[in-house]
Amino acid sequence: MQQRGFKNMKTSTALILLLHLSVHTVDEGHAINPSCSCIRFTSTHGKERGTFSSPDYPRPYPRSACLLYTFLAEPHQIVELVFTDFDIYKEHLDCTRGDYLKVYSEGGVHGPGPPGINEYSSWSSILCGNRADAPPALYSHGPVMVLEVKSGDKPSNATGFIGTYRFIDRRNFETDGVKVSDAQCDYVFASQTDRPAHGRLYSPRYPSSYPTNVRCNYHFHARKHERIKLVFEESYLQKGDESCLNRADIIKVFDGRITTAPVIAILCNEIVGYEILSTGPDLLVQFTANSETSGQGFKASYQFLMDDHSIADLDGGKKSSTGDGSPAMGPAVSAATSSCDQVFRSDKSRSGKLTSPQYPSPYPPKTQCHYDILARGRERVRLVFDDFSLQRVTGSIIDCESMDSLDVFLYVDGRLEKMGSYCGNDVPKPIMSNGPKLSIEFRGIYSSRYSRGFKISYYFVEDYAIATGKQLPEYPCAFVYNSTERRKGVMTSPNHPGLYPRDTECNYFFYGRKNERVHLHFTHFDVEGVVPCEAVSASDYVQFSSQMIDTRSRRYCGQLRELQIASESNFLRVTFRSNDRLDGTGFRAEYIFLKDTEMQRARTDANDASSHHLTRCWQFISILLVIATL
Repeated sequence: MQQRGFKNMKTSTALILLLHLSVHTVDEGHAINPSCSCIRFTSTHGKERGTFSSPDYPRPYPRSACLLYTFLAEPHQIVELVFTDFDIYKEHLDCTRGDYLKVYSEGGVHGPGPPGINEYSSWSSILCGNRADAPPALYSHGPVMVLEVKSGDKPSNATGFIGTYRFIDRRNFETDGVKVSDAQCDYVFASQTDRPAHGRLYSPRYPSSYPTNVRCNYHFHARKHERIKLVFEESYLQKGDESCLNRADIIKVFDGRITTAPVIAILCNEIVGYEILSTGPDLLVQFTANSETSGQGFKASYQFLMDDHSIADLDGGKKSSTGDGSPAMGPAVSAATSSCDQVFRSDKSRSGKLTSPQYPSPYPPKTQCHYDILARGRERVRLVFDDFSLQRVTGSIIDCESMDSLDVFLYVDGRLEKMGSYCGNDVPKPIMSNGPKLSIEFRGIYSSRYSRGFKISYYFVEDYAIATGKQLPEYPCAFVYNSTERRKGVMTSPNHPGLYPRDTECNYFFYGRKNERVHLHFTHFDVEGVVPCEAVSASDYVQFSSQMIDTRSRRYCGQLRELQIASESNFLRVTFRSNDRLDGTGFRAEYIFLKDTEMQRARTDANDASSHHLTRCWQFISILLVIATL
């Protein structure tokens, strides 16, 4: 096959690689096959980017073929590959037989031979299927990457692939902190007058996949009266929407210097634009990777902020702050300008009132108001609507866009996104933010002597408005229910009966005595999603397990009238997880711990009661219904 790219191989790495590809034989299932035809792309002569494709693309690629695509960068560079189209026949789910594309991105010597990628190297990933099965991008660990493309004998109309390659400077991904001596990936970030107040941090080897069996600590030390703002711009650990309790690769953020400090956030799976603001001058980020298959990792930015900075500082200085934190009774605005901007921060007051201009008198026409509410640490913003009366447009049914309205915005994937729009006289349900920031925009186009406007109570809460159970500091949202303290009670979703927050995971741990089981009776269940409540359908879910770590238990979502759950043993874990899409009112459940002997009596009593009066407490009713045994 005709070679593409530059043939002038200047680096010793390239010569070593080609030498070994030509003289060695290896186990094709684990390492590079040297008998394949080689196509080379190099960064010499200033050619830093280009395209590559399968043979005959976009026509079907030939059968019984084997090709090696070798990308050779300069020593200070890494290779980036992006597929714009991908279609390789999937004969087996694991892609290890039939047609496949193997990626060799890391040097690894499993026998005698030189360092770098060679015939002794193991592949780091294997791909087949369509575009959805290919990653957004591939990155090498060093200056060399090799793709091994192999097609089997079975007929196929798969068209192969086309993509772009780029050689990029690895120095663009250096962490700005001071590396701790004798540590693999620990860094210290200290606020100093002679150093920039902002910078970047990365997981090891980013943007390539991070190593396995590694723990990295990133220590942030601000000066007195400063706080740390941290934004995880991209975090790709594992695919899916599993509970972080089930993940071996996680990021923990502690609101202090050491790991006994309260946990602000636990990140796993994939997330973009996640923002954190410390309570005080210290923050600890701990990245642990113990899975067998590593992801791309994370990139984040940090900034040291003075305590008295408003949310405007976080958003680029677009507005000023009221700064006094006192309850706002509505600014006195003129009908001519009708504008009002306010900022409320938790370091001034834990709660307050937010009202429309001139409340409870009618607000002026052409009123435009913007309110930013900023929490910190483990806090979330909670809004409770005390009064709501906006001018309606008479006539046919019109959405809120055409009349006076109040819009609530959340920060999703690093951008402002409208959560809901409210108008008329119906009092909205309570709302909770998905992070430390929430914004409100009030648009009063019209006015009426009958329209009072609105009155909102805002709260900065750490308990997610969950009133029962004992909250654990080692999780952002986790509560314990112990039968030694209380045998029966109620558990609810965050912010119930209001809408639960997005991008949130809460765990509820039930501990009974020996020979006790916990029984749950859900009197309300409204969790957005469709069965089987998986990530492919963008479903939120509730999951029950008699083990602390469990990925196989059934998920529940949707609107359920009756749901009865009983644990297998004296322990039960309930996990609630929401994504960044839609909202629901969550759940309310009554729980009770019962001994096995009490359950036997309950069954007998319930059977006897069926011929008389079925007016027992709910634990007897639950016996008559189907109990989901885990």
